[in-house]
Amino acid sequence: MTERAAPGQGATERALEAAFAGATRYLQSLAERPVAARVGAVELLARLGGPLPDGPSDPAEVVAQLAEQADDGLVASAGPRYFGFVVGGGLPAALAADWLAATWDQNAGLFALGPAAATVEEIAAGWLTDLLGLAPTVSTGFVTGGQMASFTGLAAARHHVLAAAGWDVESDGLLGAPPVEVVVGAERHVTIDAALRFLGLGSGRPRVVPADGQGRMDAIALPEVLAACQGPTIVCAQAGNVNTGAVDPLPAICAAAHDHGAWVHVDGAFGLWAAASPARRHLVAGVEQADSVATDAHKWLNVPYDSGLVFVAHPEAHRAAFSTVAGYLTPGEADERDPDAYTPEFSRRARGFPVWAALRSLGRSGVADMVERGCVQASRFATALGAADGVEVLNEVVLNQVLVRFPDPGGDHDGRTREVVRRVQAGGTLWLSGTTWHGMAAMRISVSNWSTTDDDVDRSVAAILEATKEVEG
Repeated sequence: MTERAAPGQGATERALEAAFAGATRYLQSLAERPVAARVGAVELLARLGGPLPDGPSDPAEVVAQLAEQADDGLVASAGPRYFGFVVGGGLPAALAADWLAATWDQNAGLFALGPAAATVEEIAAGWLTDLLGLAPTVSTGFVTGGQMASFTGLAAARHHVLAAAGWDVESDGLLGAPPVEVVVGAERHVTIDAALRFLGLGSGRPRVVPADGQGRMDAIALPEVLAACQGPTIVCAQAGNVNTGAVDPLPAICAAAHDHGAWVHVDGAFGLWAAASPARRHLVAGVEQADSVATDAHKWLNVPYDSGLVFVAHPEAHRAAFSTVAGYLTPGEADERDPDAYTPEFSRRARGFPVWAALRSLGRSGVADMVERGCVQASRFATALGAADGVEVLNEVVLNQVLVRFPDPGGDHDGRTREVVRRVQAGGTLWLSGTTWHGMAAMRISVSNWSTTDDDVDRSVAAILEATKEVEG
């Protein structure tokens, strides 16, 4: 058998240089490049697919080829005029730290596998709990995104409420366990249903509390719903409705749920970051009373993807849901935090480095300014669009979400709205998403990127209004 030689001494350096060159070109293009992808699946498959080569290729050439051939299949979601799906970008320090995290290739499962990774997570967790007004005693898990953050918080909830009923769910499973009641708001995010499905609690079983016109749970109706719950109970609340940005009345929800002996989980995927802004903090008052809270640093903290966060007010339940023991493992000492005890994963990348870098580079005032700026720019969108003929703003703009509708004189309001959205997306100046809200088609604008300027907002408004005129024509 012929022994193959390892890549040359400088192969890694040359490949990294090619990656740097491609990344730099992309970043420099963000301010002016079309926001939507310019090619689709057929062309990308033709460029990048085909049979797997029989032999090796030069790493630098492979990276350069990828950067060139994938470029116009990229959505400029890292840029200043991407307003779809509550997607943030990557702060300079966070992006660079993420590159370092990949280079260092630390396994953030155990302290023994990466002492710096584990310690930086612990430091970042402390900064976050202070910044967001949570109790310093909460435990923190660094997970993939908002979906897994809610999954993790609800897994801790499942353990806690069943343990209180005398059942060890980690050991004995759900077969024969006391039924767990789950209470949700009518306008919860779909990831809550998915997490309940993953946990065996069922997405079709929760009791649903009505919501008001902005999507907030009706706290007055909650006690009656709770009164019908027998046994272990979990209440899922929301900080930041995905369409309107509205926040559930958290103090009243927590009070009613805790009077019932229920666990409160808050999905704060993007809305929790309001707690970092002195001007918006009142919107999420009461979140510190919750038993678990989920958020996503990729949204308003602008850390690259793979940056979900969960905070649990009962660390023992958090650890019980995820801790693992094996003879070959080396557990940390008393002052050494093993991150695997707080996440569903064992082996994973060191997510704490970019979060630490984002927080360290911005400081408390920088995070507050970034959040507040997004809210002010959302209001700028709403004011400018709402003043135009043939445009209707549907929501109370309290955070970074704006819902817009384009009434049609002929009565086809949904059709006209969807056509405006389509034309805006195809135009390239900006990208935003369409949605269905209370049975109506709407345009949804989410302002989340650190690099968005007032000029970007004004250019985007002009492009939306131009698309509106084209549809009228």
